[in-house]
Amino acid sequence: MKNTVLLFIMALTLICIVGCTGVQPKNKDLEGEEPPKVQIQIDKRMYKTKLGTYCWTTSCVDSAGPVELLKGKEPIPVKPGDVVKFLMNYEPQPNKFHVKQFYEGRLTEVLLKENSFQVPTEKGTYFYSYGVWWMDEDVENQSRGDAFYHFSLKVT
Repeated sequence: MKNTVLLFIMALTLICIVGCTGVQPKNKDLEGEEPPKVQIQIDKRMYKTKLGTYCWTTSCVDSAGPVELLKGKEPIPVKPGDVVKFLMNYEPQPNKFHVKQFYEGRLTEVLLKENSFQVPTEKGTYFYSYGVWWMDEDVENQSRGDAFYHFSLKVT
């Protein structure tokens, strides 16, 4: 009887190990406790972004949006028409992304071209959310990880 119970426990352990490791490879190339840092480049100057909501490897963290999260922080001064480029020193790079602009209570999708966009020409303070996803290449519409990075710009 003891041998049967022992064999049963060993079989369950083996099933769990095989089953659990079968799920892991989808995230094996996403490393670290949280998503990588993202910087923005404007006229050869580098600026940090603020990590917001994300799901990474085994955990998800929820945060406020860019306006609330950046309250009291000094916006980055820019000129009308400056180009903002996103930089992430991490492999693999995300394969889906978008940018949302918050200005005077309006939410607008910003079109990216070569991972960059042009600053508005109208003076004011603009808040941005840069959302990125590491989408599974084998399973349609399944994210392996995602993150939202926030920053604000003051057009003068």
